[in-house]
Amino acid sequence: MTEDTHPSTHPPLPPTTEDDRISWLRLLRSRRVGVATFYRLLSEHGTAQAALIALPDVARNAGVKDYSAWSKERALAEYEDGIAAGSQLICITDRAYPAQLKTIPDPPPLLWVHGQPTLLNRPSVALVGARNASSLGQRMAKSLAGDLAAEGYVIVSGLARGIDTAAHLASLETGTIAVMGGGVDVIYPAENQRLGEDITAKGLRLSEQPMGLTPQARHFPRRNRIISGLAQAVIVVEAAAKSGSLITARDALDQGRDVLAVPGHPMDARASGCNMLIRDGAYLVRNAADVIEVLPKTHAPQPQAVEPVHMDQPIKTRDKRGLAETAAIHAQILNSLGPTPLAEDQLIRDLGCPAHQVSPALLDLELDGKIQRDQGGLLRSVQPRRTG
Repeated sequence: MTEDTHPSTHPPLPPTTEDDRISWLRLLRSRRVGVATFYRLLSEHGTAQAALIALPDVARNAGVKDYSAWSKERALAEYEDGIAAGSQLICITDRAYPAQLKTIPDPPPLLWVHGQPTLLNRPSVALVGARNASSLGQRMAKSLAGDLAAEGYVIVSGLARGIDTAAHLASLETGTIAVMGGGVDVIYPAENQRLGEDITAKGLRLSEQPMGLTPQARHFPRRNRIISGLAQAVIVVEAAAKSGSLITARDALDQGRDVLAVPGHPMDARASGCNMLIRDGAYLVRNAADVIEVLPKTHAPQPQAVEPVHMDQPIKTRDKRGLAETAAIHAQILNSLGPTPLAEDQLIRDLGCPAHQVSPALLDLELDGKIQRDQGGLLRSVQPRRTG
């Protein structure tokens, strides 16, 4: 079985009983079933129970032998562990599911939340950055988070050390959301145990991962898309040229969120990613006022009623046309560049594309290691190394 990215044409029936929720858990946790495949199976079979029955045949037709779905016992154990820990399982069809997160490609079908779920539908801003943040960077993060929180915004971050920790600490009293890389009950790093517990009291911890799962490096890129997906905008404070924070920024661009960055000294490696984002079109941030100025007025904090879920509206999955357009401009850029450096403005003229389309694509390709910027911002392609 492979991940399918075609949008659902028949919305799934919402889980209305505990057994239904267990079936959703079973389907989502089953081997080779990712988020997109989950939605496709529900679309094709109507309910998770029917999809689970069909799953072995689907696997067999895909060449997977001796396939069995996630057992009911294991799903029930996870569910009971979550309830016993004081957590709540929210489905995408529930009223409590964050409306902002529904708009991203392939939103998590299920979320474990621990704390105050009412925060999920308040206007929010994500603030991320380096784990090995400087003292100045942490002070900036605390200042931004505290000032934005005072204006009524919920602060979203990832509970990592450094910038994330500073952002959560500054917004504890007003509302902060920690998106976890592992299970919602596994606080990582261990040094943030007390902070995680404090967040539960007045904020919210959230994860799409199974209860009890210890986070691993491969989990964090998936986590990052939720951080940006929950927020109206993402602010990056100190980030290396290749870092998880820039992955979050790229997710934000893909999701149509604003990206903002705090500039830093050109000789500080921890600022190179932020400076690169600003060079490529991200908003420069000096204070909270700069952030608020960027945010649409419709996203200003105000009492908001949670919109009911309309099951006649298909759940949004990754847009096939958008993917094709992105792939096309990536290919045009790579075809236009060679080992000889080329100025970015000349590349844009050669492509005949608007600069606002080219800049995000250049950032994608830089992060993927397919192109490189030399001195003066000149661009060239990175030739694959020959082996053997």
